Amino acid sequence: MDEHTWHKRTSTPLIVASLAYLVAYSWRVIADLQGPAWAAATAVVLVTWAMFIADYLVRLTLAENRVRWFRKHLPALAFALVPVLRLVRMLRFLTHVPGMKTTAGGVLRTQILVYGVGAALILIYIASLAVLEAERDAPGADITTFPIALWWSCVTVTTTGFGDYTPVTDAGRWVGVGLMFGGVALAGVITATLASWVLERAARDHDDEEPATRAQFRALMEKVDALTAAAPAAAGPTSGEPAAGPTESPGASPSTGSVQTFESLHSTSSAGPEASGGVDTGGADPDRGTEGDRAPDGSGGDARPGG
Repeated sequence: MDEHTWHKRTSTPLIVASLAYLVAYSWRVIADLQGPAWAAATAVVLVTWAMFIADYLVRLTLAENRVRWFRKHLPALAFALVPVLRLVRMLRFLTHVPGMKTTAGGVLRTQILVYGVGAALILIYIASLAVLEAERDAPGADITTFPIALWWSCVTVTTTGFGDYTPVTDAGRWVGVGLMFGGVALAGVITATLASWVLERAARDHDDEEPATRAQFRALMEKVDALTAAAPAAAGPTSGEPAAGPTESPGASPSTGSVQTFESLHSTSSAGPEASGGVDTGGADPDRGTEGDRAPDGSGGDARPGG
């Protein structure tokens, strides 16, 4: 079994495990459980957390290049450390917004926005539970209820810092540190996504001012080469003469030969009738002579003796 097959088979069970983790942890903290109830809720939390750690280690072991897999799957490490973050994947259906353009940039922005907002909400909720569990029974603590803990998490994640409620335990302060770093990261991602969307809306009617990408330039050059190569074939042979294509060296590209053909045709047309090897008689009869050989009186007779 490879890493992809393992991940595909364990995706749904781990989502169920993350839901069980969230319910058990919320029940333990908000209800302030004691005795057997606290032990049961803690057992569910530990078992589900162990499932995520084991899944991460198995996927890392099955990967062909473990270093590359570790660098490319940093979100998997976040899911292992904070199992409820896997619930963000359940918001996938929100990334398909009706009426939105299915461009690569639009889809990516929608995914980042939906997953970013979902991760921020989950982070606030989990931090509220964690700080409440750490601060509730501490001497001199002021974060003693879930509404107060939720308010403190919202203030901390936005780095506002009113200072009306502050943790007094080391565990509570570490929760605040993680919440601040996570909030700054998520806020930056969401802000950049919204800025990209605003710029796209502003440039919608001014696409001629946007710089061309390498792919667009490459596609344009391919079309130019194809049209240039097809130009001699479209012209066809002249009447009574065999078709003669441009002489190209073995290493010359089709576009080079077509350019040479175009230059030769242009030079021939610019040189006038003399370059074509014939003489323009202006439609006059050659047997009657030229304009200078006619009689001065305009009678049309020949001015030469015997004319």
